[in-house]
Amino acid sequence: VPAKTYDTGAYHEPGAIGILFKIVHAFLYLVQPNTFPQGKQITYFCLKYIFAVDVVSSPENVVLTLQAIYYEIGFIVSAALGLLFILLLPLVGLCFCMCRCCDNCGGEMHQRQKKNADCQRSCFATFLFVASLIIRVGVLCAYAANQHLTNQVRGAKKLVNSNFKDLKVFLNDTPAQIDYLVSQYNTTKDKALSDLNSCFLTKAFFKKFHIFAAIRETKEALENVSVSVEVLQEGTERLHANLTDVKMHLSNTLNDSACNAAQAASTCNIIRNSLGQLNINANFSGLPGVSSQLAKINDVLKIDLSSLVQKVSFNDTPDLVVNQTRNILSDIKGVLESVGSNITTFTRALPVQKILADLMVYLTQSEAYVQDYFPIVEQYDFYRWLGCLILCCMLVLILVFYYLGLLCGTCGYDKHASPTTRGCISNTGGNFLMAGVGFSFLFSWVLMIVVVLTFVTGGNVEKLVCEPFEDKNLFKVLDTPYLLNKHWKNYLAGIIFKNPNVNLTFEKVYSDCKENKGIYTSLHLEHLFNINELLNISMYTEDVALKIEHIQINLSNIILLDEIGKENLLNFSSSGIDGIDFSAYLTEINKSVTKVDLLSFANDLEARADQLPKGALENALKGHANNIRMIHNQQVVPLEQAMSTLNQSIRLLKRTSSELMVKVKNVISAVNAAQNLINNNASQLIVQETKKYMDTIIGYFEQYTEWVKESISMEVAACKPIANVIDTAVDIFLCSYIADSVNTFWFGLGGSSMFLIPAIIFAVKLSKYYRRMDTEDVYDDTENGNNGYHKEHLYGIHNPVFT
Repeated sequence: VPAKTYDTGAYHEPGAIGILFKIVHAFLYLVQPNTFPQGKQITYFCLKYIFAVDVVSSPENVVLTLQAIYYEIGFIVSAALGLLFILLLPLVGLCFCMCRCCDNCGGEMHQRQKKNADCQRSCFATFLFVASLIIRVGVLCAYAANQHLTNQVRGAKKLVNSNFKDLKVFLNDTPAQIDYLVSQYNTTKDKALSDLNSCFLTKAFFKKFHIFAAIRETKEALENVSVSVEVLQEGTERLHANLTDVKMHLSNTLNDSACNAAQAASTCNIIRNSLGQLNINANFSGLPGVSSQLAKINDVLKIDLSSLVQKVSFNDTPDLVVNQTRNILSDIKGVLESVGSNITTFTRALPVQKILADLMVYLTQSEAYVQDYFPIVEQYDFYRWLGCLILCCMLVLILVFYYLGLLCGTCGYDKHASPTTRGCISNTGGNFLMAGVGFSFLFSWVLMIVVVLTFVTGGNVEKLVCEPFEDKNLFKVLDTPYLLNKHWKNYLAGIIFKNPNVNLTFEKVYSDCKENKGIYTSLHLEHLFNINELLNISMYTEDVALKIEHIQINLSNIILLDEIGKENLLNFSSSGIDGIDFSAYLTEINKSVTKVDLLSFANDLEARADQLPKGALENALKGHANNIRMIHNQQVVPLEQAMSTLNQSIRLLKRTSSELMVKVKNVISAVNAAQNLINNNASQLIVQETKKYMDTIIGYFEQYTEWVKESISMEVAACKPIANVIDTAVDIFLCSYIADSVNTFWFGLGGSSMFLIPAIIFAVKLSKYYRRMDTEDVYDDTENGNNGYHKEHLYGIHNPVFT
């Protein structure tokens, strides 16, 4: 079935920020480790808190309410702590400011000297720096999440367009796929009609007469044997004469006086000793002839048995059968045409085109709506991004004051200076720290409000939507009986079939579409129209089968093979082929033409001639070598080809002759049995053959129907785009884009807000060591062992620097 590939890949890879997402998921698991509610718990929760339905108070419902509270206990406790933070921190800040205005809570510009002052200052600076680092990490997490959400919103348009494109391909290709299935019926029908128009009776009997072809093959083989033996006999005689002549000339050459020389004597002796190999090896003169067998075969073939059989029987048989079975064939063809017309009529009667057209209109309107409102979504996302950026900037402002305070205080601090004589840079550092404390009290409660709201919303979306969607528990909620409609057991079946008792669930439909199965299987559309009834060919063939049972055909005038034909077959079996001495032929055929390979002998002769001194002897021997090569090419090669032909013919005759009489008798027995069958059981034979072809034709349509059922179930209108739309909307947009980004944002912002508390404490403590004091401890009685400072409240002496 023609199928299109879809562009949408419903999978999102967040990249490096995915590590933060996993950390947030782990934190949410600590907050909410409970499993997703099941059964009555989720039903009660959905009715009361999602659909706002008044539920009758009862002990069971009270228990369910407590279970819902227990499920949400992590979020409730965390939100309560956040609200406590929102209420107490501004109040504490107000009290702290008023207290300092009264020269308490560190507001007094007087620092008492302590022996471990340097150690305390270093510790406070270190703790404040660590707290600031943690706050900065939280700000970076929040900013990264904020930017990630904006980037995904900007790139979402491409994914939305891809989903719309796939849905349009899905709707446009479905009618073409249905038309393709219907059109393939014509292929099946044409094959069935072709088989019906063939002459099955001729095929049933003609296979009995392959023996006629065997007779002709035997004649051709005998002729090949006769010709090949004649060629081989003449060729070997001529070859023998030429080889004898070559040996004589070689012998004369070797008797030359040049061979008596010391350098040539041994070589000449070796050549002289090898002359005995130049002789023929196979002797075909003694092979028996096959002329008598060939004459008998020619006598048999004077009567053309195959044309006799065709003339007497099969040329008339098809017309007889066709004339007497014309009505049956017409009925079968009518059945094929009616099946095709019924399939076409049924497919046209289906409201597929109307449904798809309505869906296409709705899809086009939806796409236009999305395209119109997407710029508005981007605009509001910009406002959201700006608001979140302002929240991050609040923390950045606080961090700037803390870092400037640490930088100025650390760089400008002079340990030899008294608290009242500290430098301007150190004093500025202390003022920056107090400014950071003030802004912390001003901004922290605003930040925590945003954190609590996004935490409760984003955390519950992750736990109640995203995680259940991933493990398909969310679909089980939607499939809860009587949840979405108190009168319907299965809501989806009630919407589609108006029959809520059909077992059609959201989970099954989504799983099937995820596997790219056909919409017919996914939505159980057999409850609307059943293709099994449409493609049940047995209901069309019952009448034809009854008519086939009552066929009566008279073929008594047909004679398959008369007595003359039988006599000729017996003459063929006694033609004497089995008396041929095949072993004698095969013995000579398996021999080589010559005792030695003439080419090898010539090459060896030429090599030995090269060992002799230059002269007439060498040239003469090389001339003899060339003459031997010419004899091989002109005489030995044709003889080898004739031997190959003789070998094939002899082996064919040997196979034919084995049990020749038994084979001929079997053929005659088969012909007699067929003749008896025609004379006595022609109608039964025709019925059997007709049934066999009818079964073959029905087999074609059974294959067609099974293919159609499989295609409709798995390939036609494969609903992968529908699953992609759901994955895109829930898994990608809601969960990956929005929920993960929002959760990471509150995670970073909340962590930073919480660490503002220790930062405030350390900043207040540390600022005392950086700021210039109004008074200090001065001691005049150095003789008593003091260091020159005394406590002002004991002696009432003001610092002279400020008096």
